[in-house]
Amino acid sequence: MSSTEEFDVTIPSDTAKGREVQEQIVGGMESRGYSPRDVFGVRLALEEALVNAIKHGNKMDPDKVVNVKWEIDEEHVRVVIEDQGDGFLVKDVPDPTDEENLDKPGGRGIMLMRSFMSVVEYNESGNRLTLEKRTDDPDDDD
Repeated sequence: MSSTEEFDVTIPSDTAKGREVQEQIVGGMESRGYSPRDVFGVRLALEEALVNAIKHGNKMDPDKVVNVKWEIDEEHVRVVIEDQGDGFLVKDVPDPTDEENLDKPGGRGIMLMRSFMSVVEYNESGNRLTLEKRTDDPDDDD
């Protein structure tokens, strides 16, 4: 029987604090027996998401915070990251695989998150991101 744990933390716009939260979530996955591949993918997606919230969302403003909520059990981990920035429109982010964008840095993080996570969803204003990884994701059967 699985037991779901839930966490809710608010961190300052500091990437070191973001890494601490990332390690807490990854540690919870490891203690529940998630595969090394799932742990690796979630670690990368979380790093990208938290850095984006701190640097792009809050623009490193020490007066702004990032709220991180997560729930975890043996079958899934779900993380909601919300910054206090103005947000953005995901549809406006250039596709990094298009020929004209290959040398541009934008959009790679979103593509990376989508490749490793079961769910990647932004709210309408673009300042809240939901990431979810399910252990029964068919992409894991490689």
